[in-house]
Amino acid sequence: MTERVPTGAFDNGEQITLEMVTFKPDGPGPFPTLMFNHGSTGVGNDPSVFTSTVTSPALAKHFNDRGWMVVFPQRRGRGKSGGLYDEGFEPDRSQYSDDPQYALPGFEHALVDVGWVVEHLLARDDVDREHLLIGGHSRGGFLALAFAASHPNLFRGVLNFVGGWVDEHGPASEMVNPVIARRGANFQGPSVWLYAQNDPFYSVAHSRKNFNAFIVAGGKGLFHVLDTPPGQDGHHILSLTGLWGPVVEDLLERVGK
Repeated sequence: MTERVPTGAFDNGEQITLEMVTFKPDGPGPFPTLMFNHGSTGVGNDPSVFTSTVTSPALAKHFNDRGWMVVFPQRRGRGKSGGLYDEGFEPDRSQYSDDPQYALPGFEHALVDVGWVVEHLLARDDVDREHLLIGGHSRGGFLALAFAASHPNLFRGVLNFVGGWVDEHGPASEMVNPVIARRGANFQGPSVWLYAQNDPFYSVAHSRKNFNAFIVAGGKGLFHVLDTPPGQDGHHILSLTGLWGPVVEDLLERVGK
């Protein structure tokens, strides 16, 4: 099911709405709910892919089979959402920037969108507000961590799939990714950090440093390294439920579905 989420932003006097795709389990609800945030588009140099709606049917089925509803919001300028996609580009918008003066305001821009979607979910009758998870893939994983930290009593847990904000190969990535990781430390519930070998954007070594920054700042979580199948890109693992499923099962037991 696809719907439109209202926001507090306007474009030429018209309210911007966000596309959100919802996968519901069988039954009347209300359902324990996972809000799952999408990532970026590689290096950000191909605007034609900005308008592709991003979901993961495999992840949704895994949670639906266990009684959870899963929602996939598309942030401003992504998918069929209105507004400008403005999550930290170079000044000429040729690609994403790892410069903190652009990357960090872009992160804040995205975080506002997460807030509008959460507000919408909390007003729905089919959402069990006592059993909420927030998660995401790549950039979405770090958004989930930071948003949960800013609302520490709202979510039962955080699911971070191969999270980061800027490619570790950028010269200023160490001034961005650890900063955001530390922001997540205020969330004291369980967080699961899932990373895989052969990730072209966030290696296990780089991601461990981000996780360590999170722990030193007071965060609580578990860091898991997944064995990527031969020939598999370690960044795109959402469809590999057999790879990450057991870790997610442990999280669901801990949050008490």
